[in-house]
Amino acid sequence: MLLFISNGNAEDIIGSHLAQLIRMPVQALPLVGRGEAYERAGAEVIGPKQELPSGGFPFGSAKNLVADLRAGFISQNLKQWSTAWKSARKCSAVVVIGDAYALLIAVTFAKAKPIFHLNPLISSHYLEGQTLRQRLARLNEIGAEDFLWYERWAQRRAKAVYVRDSASEDRLRKLGIPHARFYGSFAMDILPPPTRSLAGIVDGRPVLALLPGSRGDVAFSLPRMLEATLHLPELQPLVAWASSFEGVKVPEDWTLTLKGEEMAIAEKGAHRVVLLRGYFSEILHQAKVALGTAGTANEQAAGLGVPVVGFPSHGPQYTMRFAQRQARLLGKALTLAQPYPPDIARAIREVLEEERYSIASTAGKERIGPPGALPRIAAEITETLNG
Repeated sequence: MLLFISNGNAEDIIGSHLAQLIRMPVQALPLVGRGEAYERAGAEVIGPKQELPSGGFPFGSAKNLVADLRAGFISQNLKQWSTAWKSARKCSAVVVIGDAYALLIAVTFAKAKPIFHLNPLISSHYLEGQTLRQRLARLNEIGAEDFLWYERWAQRRAKAVYVRDSASEDRLRKLGIPHARFYGSFAMDILPPPTRSLAGIVDGRPVLALLPGSRGDVAFSLPRMLEATLHLPELQPLVAWASSFEGVKVPEDWTLTLKGEEMAIAEKGAHRVVLLRGYFSEILHQAKVALGTAGTANEQAAGLGVPVVGFPSHGPQYTMRFAQRQARLLGKALTLAQPYPPDIARAIREVLEEERYSIASTAGKERIGPPGALPRIAAEITETLNG
């Protein structure tokens, strides 16, 4: 049996895909959320399965931390540590998908068991153009931007460390981790090929993919996205919606009409915007440009060569600092706008200019990289455990 420890929604999805490729019994300990991706993959989910208000970003702001503490942050962590200790005693190896915190839990409880670390979060691109003074001004985020000493200490205990891009592989090896490896993009590995048709939904205009994300940011970002589309009649906006339509917040003077479990229509006068559930890959593959306040979804759009425009939300995830960090990761593939509908629309039009569009499209593919990491990692883990 393998123990998978992951701390994030995207990390759970990566772990669930890897678990299916390894084809061994898996106990999954999700440190953030309920582990639904693992359940869908047939893995046994262990631990408290409690979702906290910050959505996995307790240190993104003081507000996030206070909300999590009130919701039981400390007691949840204690339960997770106890679960990790009990499962690590019985497993043959531990696979960590996440940051230093998840890795430190594995190192603490795995003892002599093999550890494999997938870090889909940190990229050396985050450091580009940053002075020491700028980095010191973001001390609370430094662990999300670089491999710090305690993470490198824990990574030396791992059999292999798999990173998200070649720049990070080079940096980590220079920092004394010779078993760092880049095999491909985790984000692109978990993006399925389109299997459903958008016929009858698309109307012939270029598609603007709206990616409000899956966390609390949507209450702020979706209304602003919808208002921005009023200024872009030449594009057809399609919202890739991640959860149920219950509680969808649209701007004042807009109406929302449900068309079943997979479709809803947001309208203002004659202007219509379609919200779709279960069509994420189809929307991305059809998109000319994307407007996103999301983490992995923005990266996947960029990886397909779709330029992305973003704007900071009130959080918990896509705050100004998160948006700026993602801009350093994606380079010219991401354009940040002020969070006002006319400014957002103006930024989208500017990105669609031919020369700029070509530069942004190429940059996204280069920064994110091709798929192919997870099959190689699964084969390597299997080979190692089989001796």
